[in-house]
Amino acid sequence: MVIDDQLLTKLEKLSLLQVGEDKREEMKRELTEFLSFVENLSELDEEIKDLPTTFSMRDVSATLREDTSSVDRDINSSILGNAPHSEDNFFIVPKIID
Repeated sequence: MVIDDQLLTKLEKLSLLQVGEDKREEMKRELTEFLSFVENLSELDEEIKDLPTTFSMRDVSATLREDTSSVDRDINSSILGNAPHSEDNFFIVPKIID
């Protein structure tokens, strides 16, 4: 898949980011390379079908810890204090779906 100007413009709109005119060609090239890499990963799936689903390079299992809950009552106000817009403990964001 090749990223063209039309697709890059749509991605800018959906991500609420702006790519400068001097960076557009570089961004299109890098996104195309990234998508090519992801397509290569999908080919890998066929090659590793014979491996068990629990395959690991290490014989040691993950270290587990006790699952304990904790409540920080000030976390909402400290996080939402950094948001440009919030209401009723929620972030307010612009609509991005066409």
